[in-house]
Amino acid sequence: MALHRDDPTQTGPTMPTTKHIALIGDSIFDNGSYVPGKPSVIEQLQQRLGEQGKAFLLANDGDVTTDVAGQLARLPADVTHLVVSVGGNDALGHTDLLNMRIENSAELLAALARVHSQFQAAYANMLTAVKSRQIPTAVCTIYDSNFERPKKTLADVALSIFNDAILRCAQQAKVPVVDLRRIFTAPADYANAIEPSEIGGDKMALAIINMADKHDFATPYTTFYS
Repeated sequence: MALHRDDPTQTGPTMPTTKHIALIGDSIFDNGSYVPGKPSVIEQLQQRLGEQGKAFLLANDGDVTTDVAGQLARLPADVTHLVVSVGGNDALGHTDLLNMRIENSAELLAALARVHSQFQAAYANMLTAVKSRQIPTAVCTIYDSNFERPKKTLADVALSIFNDAILRCAQQAKVPVVDLRRIFTAPADYANAIEPSEIGGDKMALAIINMADKHDFATPYTTFYS
């Protein structure tokens, strides 16, 4: 499903035949410590690639959007695709929104607007830096939480502020989106309230390869993959 397609005559990176995929971001990709004795996301991606490619883990548990610049400094020279999943820890830094005392709805909306604006600016700067490497790039949405209700309901609404910013930046940058909200749909997909299990990780690895196989990076436009 195409979200947006602009200037189809523009040219971009060509599709490599052998995939060397680098994962950038936070514990959504760097989930090894949350699935002890079971395969991590990077191991599952490498297994699915098999002899057709390699997978590199640059993502670091706990990192936020502004930490991506440091991850890019470690980028291997032979990478053909970059996949970014970041923003969840930025959101966790604003959990006070779930408990704030307000006088009226306008006060809450103003607080949400400030968070949205700040995160969107940081994410746009990050994505500009990633795209400056001129490597085919995709970004991921932040999946819904696995908290118990009613906390889950509140957290997922708050996450929509961050996902809106990610989608706006993706459309502006004309990069594809791996929509984790449509991949993580069952409790078994999670190792805990916010980290991917080996089941969710394998679904994510498959979606990443599907995106890398199908997306036409030579004609920049934004499409959802799940």
